[in-house]
Amino acid sequence: MKLLATALFIALTASLTGAHHKSSEGKAGHHGMTQTKASQDKLTPNEALQRLKDGNARFVKGMSVNRDYIAQAKTTASGQYPFAIVLGCVDSRVPVEVVFDQGIGDIFTSRVAGNIAPEDVVGSMEFATAAAGSKVILVVGHTACGAVKGAIDNVKLSKLTGLLDQIQPAVKATDLHSGETKSSKHAEYVDRVAHNNVKMTMDRILKDSPVIADMVKSGKVVLAGGMYNLETGKVDFIN
Repeated sequence: MKLLATALFIALTASLTGAHHKSSEGKAGHHGMTQTKASQDKLTPNEALQRLKDGNARFVKGMSVNRDYIAQAKTTASGQYPFAIVLGCVDSRVPVEVVFDQGIGDIFTSRVAGNIAPEDVVGSMEFATAAAGSKVILVVGHTACGAVKGAIDNVKLSKLTGLLDQIQPAVKATDLHSGETKSSKHAEYVDRVAHNNVKMTMDRILKDSPVIADMVKSGKVVLAGGMYNLETGKVDFIN
């Protein structure tokens, strides 16, 4: 009798575990679904932005979706329908798809030191939104940015000089606090410059692209910014 009861308990436990596992897979599958034309069309710009916020929240909590990247690669080989384009820095510690917990085919990514937006990057954003249907443009800076530090210290180095010059407006617009000097040694000052650089990049995008400006004005696209914290993994969003 005891053996029968034990066998029934084991069977019931296995059944419940399997049901829970299947439920968890279903939930993960919902987050990890490959983006389609239908799902892209269905999203509003604000919902698309929320997907990035939710993805970062999962990343910070260590609950990123377990994706089958090979399956996603095969599924997206015939077409792509990303819901956002993210402009980030080249910094190796800020892998965009990872920190926003997105899969293959979910987002366009453009990365350049200091997350600046020269003409070619803005053109890529026009392609992503006006041509390919993305609903969000997100500019992401980060703490302790090396490019921002270089701009603050007025570094001169071949082609890098011209890139850092595009961050100088943010350096000039950032006030020094008590005890600070215009030096990359002051971490809080560096991060304030980076924050202003994100906002100025957003302004620059609207100024340089009437196409994007019209889409933002009409509500077809949301333009937002964010600051990624290298220590916590959290993105503080700037709307």
